[in-house]
Amino acid sequence: MLAPNTQSAKILKHLEAGNTLTSIEALVLFSCERLAARISELRKSGHKISSFRARLHSGKRAVVYSLATS
Repeated sequence: MLAPNTQSAKILKHLEAGNTLTSIEALVLFSCERLAARISELRKSGHKISSFRARLHSGKRAVVYSLATS
């Protein structure tokens, strides 16, 4: 069980609401500078989180995380 005010808990709640998340969004929304580490923690806790590479509107590439639907 995650403490309710941790970055990981906030990220999980965001993903559970059906949203996706990139590292830039995590920085802005949750002041999270290490999204991949938080995602790794969540995965180790048993949460099914999928990821894929996408090209953003700016032309840059980013990894996009979402809660796996299964």
